[in-house]
Amino acid sequence: MRKRFLLSFIGTLLLSSLLLAGCNSGDSSEGSGKVTLTFGTSQSGIPRTGIMQTMAKEYEQETGVKIDFQVVPDAQWRDLIKVKLASGEAPDIFNVDVDPLSMPANVRPEENAIDLTNEEFTGRMSEEILPTVSYKEKVYGVSFAPSKIWYVYYNKRIFEELGIQPPTSYAEFKAISQKIKDKNIIPFYQAPASGWYQVLPLFETGPNYEQATPGTYEKLNNNEMKVADLTQLKTVIEQLKEFADLGYFGKDFLSNTVEAGIEAFGQEKAAMLLRVPGTEKEVSEAYPDMKDNMGFFVMPWGDNQTIGVNPGGSAAMFGNKNSKHPEEVLKFFRWITEHDHLQRVFDGGEGNLTICWPEIEPKLTQDYIDYEKNHEKGTVMQAAVKYIDPQWMDIGKDLSGMFAGAMTPDQILQNIDKRRAEQAKVLKDEAWQ
Repeated sequence: MRKRFLLSFIGTLLLSSLLLAGCNSGDSSEGSGKVTLTFGTSQSGIPRTGIMQTMAKEYEQETGVKIDFQVVPDAQWRDLIKVKLASGEAPDIFNVDVDPLSMPANVRPEENAIDLTNEEFTGRMSEEILPTVSYKEKVYGVSFAPSKIWYVYYNKRIFEELGIQPPTSYAEFKAISQKIKDKNIIPFYQAPASGWYQVLPLFETGPNYEQATPGTYEKLNNNEMKVADLTQLKTVIEQLKEFADLGYFGKDFLSNTVEAGIEAFGQEKAAMLLRVPGTEKEVSEAYPDMKDNMGFFVMPWGDNQTIGVNPGGSAAMFGNKNSKHPEEVLKFFRWITEHDHLQRVFDGGEGNLTICWPEIEPKLTQDYIDYEKNHEKGTVMQAAVKYIDPQWMDIGKDLSGMFAGAMTPDQILQNIDKRRAEQAKVLKDEAWQ
């Protein structure tokens, strides 16, 4: 079974690699001399609305430079781009999830990315996002991301009909989920097939760990404690397993993808799902009956009531230092970051209410403003603790294994510590010597 899975994974990775074949930097269009810039990204790395592709076509009409998007499933992208960067075959432009701790290891910017430090547009990005795309005081990436917060979104109509309220503890979360399940509605939409979604509850609730025991993040970074020592994290993993066993994620949920979540939620097949601010716009545009029918609350796993904030939050674009057309890459970056084009990316996206460009006015509603005033905030664990984010997809596989009955919470924690130690050794981290 394990061998068959490994062969399947390798086959999928090879297929994804073939999708990016011909994405080597410097492709020309059919030998005509017309420049084509390849743009490699995961599915979730650019808006599903297609705004980036639409604007790229306009850019081609204006300049003659084509942007060839190569979109790879989320579950394969992180491994694939590492292989492409290591082999010197990365696309001219590539999207990578960023945070201040993992970006240098994931991108190796001095070797692989065009230096953008002296570009005018880097001075207009928010000070919060710059550390996530910078290394050794040089800027390498361009992001459109807001500071990301993942909330549980819920169907107000279903909650009202069942006489239930947004939970503030795990016990309440479990109780309302049972009431929803009794009505033959999936309580909570889970998406393990995308590889990363199931990991969110573990580390987005990290501020709760830090608040309970101040100094936890620092001890983890200094290798003075193990992830396996975090009893609260183990509790969250156990609660996820309990939700799966009780049927609160629905039947056959292991094949669910993030993309299908909007449909399940919009058609009221699922009562809750994890999303980011602005979800209301995306859902209500596709399913008008859902307008004004969505509320939100912080993840109550582990009795968490703190808002987890990720200052990086999302993917950033990097120019391939080894591209045969670095000036064309820079010209595209300059074009896409012009004020009017930034506004179009923001307006035409998936409903994000903020963007990391202060010149663009945010769209936060009073509901969000009031909610944030009434809850404490903290930095999510993957943005504050070393060697967590780079193994995100591996943790996702472990959690899927646990849901299938092949792993225990203790084994998952041990695997996280083992991979952290391996990464620290490669990077010659003195705390692990």
